[in-house]
Amino acid sequence: MNHQQAENLLAAYIDKELSLSDAADFEQHLNSCVECQIEYKEQTHVISLLKSNAAYFKTTLQFTKRLEASLAQELPEKNAKVSWNFDWLQAWVGNGLSKGAIISSLAAIVLSTSLFLATPSAQEKLTEELTASHVRSLEVDHLSDVISTDQHTVKPWFNGKLDYAPPTVDLTKMGFPMEGGRLDYINARTVAVIVYRHNKHPINLYVWPSTGSDSAVQVSSHHGYNLVHWAVSGMNYWAISDLEAEKMLNFAKSIQGETKK
Repeated sequence: MNHQQAENLLAAYIDKELSLSDAADFEQHLNSCVECQIEYKEQTHVISLLKSNAAYFKTTLQFTKRLEASLAQELPEKNAKVSWNFDWLQAWVGNGLSKGAIISSLAAIVLSTSLFLATPSAQEKLTEELTASHVRSLEVDHLSDVISTDQHTVKPWFNGKLDYAPPTVDLTKMGFPMEGGRLDYINARTVAVIVYRHNKHPINLYVWPSTGSDSAVQVSSHHGYNLVHWAVSGMNYWAISDLEAEKMLNFAKSIQGETKK
């Protein structure tokens, strides 16, 4: 995803209107673009300020005094600065708001921010979805729809079932023989899954088109499983197994080495 595309999608991302795939691509760009990070922070800050005018509840004078006393105990050396900030904020949002209303609004902002930060990111949701799919394939003994160690058998099987051609490579010499392939539903679309194995450990490799730029191999873990993912030549790759992380990295490098030929 380039900078212009990210700018066009920023508002939709903040409003959580993007698909999992587009949100993941946007977050990948956001992590490396300082300009977009600044714009994102400014827009979310403005949204928080606007929300602070909402009348969530009306505080009593007693509640306000207790809250002010608590703040004074927590930040005694900064009490004067805190009071000045209240006066400045009251002048900024309007003289019609009492100090108690401003404190209540700030409390609402803190709560809203906490809920926002607790919301899983697009990548976290995708990781959860992939892990569930992997576990499900093991529990129901449905690793493959087409069972074959021959890449020339597995690859044609996907023809007509998908709107793209997933790469199928033979990694037997690297210690990761292919066992077959299947279809699964991930990230709101039907995707290809190529099944490999290392000794007794099955590896599910999920492949689907990417709208973003290429990315290096990244390693993560979830519920005791290790995942590696990368993007190259317009394709997303996600592999998951109970293999140790180092061997999953070797698997990813083996896939990359063969698909670049």
